[in-house]
Amino acid sequence: AQEQGTSPFPKHQETIKMDPSDQKIFTVIDYVIFAVLLAASMGIGLYYALSGGRQRTTQEFLMADRSMGCLPVSLSLIASFQSAVAIIGVPAEIYTHGTQYWFIGCAYILGLLIPAHIFIPVFYRLRVSSAYQYLELRFSKAVRICGTLTFIFQMVIYMGVCVYTPAFALNAVTGFELWGTVLATGLVCTLYTTLGGLKAVIWTDVFQTVVMFAGQLAVIVVGVQKTGGVADVWRKVWEGNRISGLDLNPDPTERHTFWTLGVGGVFLMLSLYGVNQAQVQRYLSSRTEKEAVRSCYMVFPSLQLALALSCVMGLVMFARYYMFIVCFPQMVIYFVMDMLHGLPGLPGLFIACLFSAALSTISSAFNSLATVTMEDLIKPQYPAMTEARATLLSKVLAMSYGLLCLAMAYLTHLMGDSVLQVALKIFGMVGGPILGLFCLGMFFPWANSIGALVGLCVGLVVAFWLGIGSILTRSTRPLPLECSANVTIAIQTAISLFFSQPSGLKRFYSLSYMWYSGFNCTTVILIGLIISFLTGPTKEEDVMPGTLYPLLGKLFCFLPEHLKKKLCCVTPLGQTVSEKIDLIAKNLATFIYNVFAVE
Repeated sequence: AQEQGTSPFPKHQETIKMDPSDQKIFTVIDYVIFAVLLAASMGIGLYYALSGGRQRTTQEFLMADRSMGCLPVSLSLIASFQSAVAIIGVPAEIYTHGTQYWFIGCAYILGLLIPAHIFIPVFYRLRVSSAYQYLELRFSKAVRICGTLTFIFQMVIYMGVCVYTPAFALNAVTGFELWGTVLATGLVCTLYTTLGGLKAVIWTDVFQTVVMFAGQLAVIVVGVQKTGGVADVWRKVWEGNRISGLDLNPDPTERHTFWTLGVGGVFLMLSLYGVNQAQVQRYLSSRTEKEAVRSCYMVFPSLQLALALSCVMGLVMFARYYMFIVCFPQMVIYFVMDMLHGLPGLPGLFIACLFSAALSTISSAFNSLATVTMEDLIKPQYPAMTEARATLLSKVLAMSYGLLCLAMAYLTHLMGDSVLQVALKIFGMVGGPILGLFCLGMFFPWANSIGALVGLCVGLVVAFWLGIGSILTRSTRPLPLECSANVTIAIQTAISLFFSQPSGLKRFYSLSYMWYSGFNCTTVILIGLIISFLTGPTKEEDVMPGTLYPLLGKLFCFLPEHLKKKLCCVTPLGQTVSEKIDLIAKNLATFIYNVFAVE
């Protein structure tokens, strides 16, 4: 509609600027519900600090004694991904641009199947504690350290976004001091993560996931009722062109199409669920490899439900303000308070929902950062460190990262993009090169450590060149249609944009942020392979067993065995200990049978 020069909004609209101060309607019940959330999270942390092994070993504090079942692990995987960024960002995206973003659900299929059948078996069978231990086993210690430092950088920045978003929301609806709220969020999360370790993090995630779904569902039910019912909501979103069809435009600079979301989103999901330490650590805390794989499968329907709830909330929000063009950066919060006005307890439930999402994501980050710092940077330097001292140091690290994220929240305050876009850009810019590094090691036997290091460095340089370039050129772009006070000017702006597409470097900077992960991952792989062949490719027999996944062998299964061997396509995946025992037992039984048969 924008490209054809017609307004996507109905006629006779008014432009309104929402004042969040009008909606500060927290009651005593709301404060009680919010306090219960924080108290319950702290209580779970205290429980695991005082029960079981009392977090006296790094194995218990960082890995939950590798004793978790698939249900709590799967809910924790959801909570780590479903942050306050998604709960606020996705409805705002749907309200502004329509339901095209919903197609990212297609990426969830491969984005979870590939980790379940490729990454989880490799990591679990190697019995690593940190995903980056794999990089040393496959390449070298230098590659491991570089991968660890890159991950730390990524998560510290992302934590700032996750802390700031719900704090801003609470400030908007209650008038609480913004930075006081940021401090409270960070400290509560830091304390229960430091006290209870990974077990506390996982079980608080389970509790917080239930609160998240309950809060979103309450807003949707009340919103539909106050807007006139399901039929009226559907009519308004249809007339307002908010139901998007399948956009097969192959242009990579288009912000959201089926290809950017369904294909580019796969790389984003792989960087999150395949090689991100926060998620890998949960897989590795499972009792068995099968439990870890099953937990990955169980994430899929829950993620689809979470996406559906966020998208439906955006549609209800559009139907509610159908006759207005809304200009308020945290309009989701305004909508929630508008809908839940006069219903004591429900505003508190939704704010608890936001904070549940934030706390689960942040606590996961703290724990994973403490793990990689301990396992990848400190323990290799001090191998004789006692278990008691290592556990104490792990807790200090978790607390230190908690305090560091508070500083990052201030930087988030200075960013101009939507919270959803900022978060996904961060994962694309940094997560993409990390994903490329792991793919280079697992799928390409010829890759060597020099190629891996150069590939990672070039990938990060290109990623930041692209990301910073897009931010600098963004300032020259016209305001979006939804925030133009004059609809005629908005239409003229849309027409001028249509006939003046970017070219050269500007077109490169206009690449959809959903392609960042895929583009940066591919850059690392290509540069890594080129450098590896120039410096002497690694021979298959020199690669540590179990660190390769026979992807090429499966893709080229039609080739003769001798050709596959020349192409290094026949390396088997490492076996689990139980599989090795079974194989030995079978061989022994066969040997005994043959001996007695001969006699």
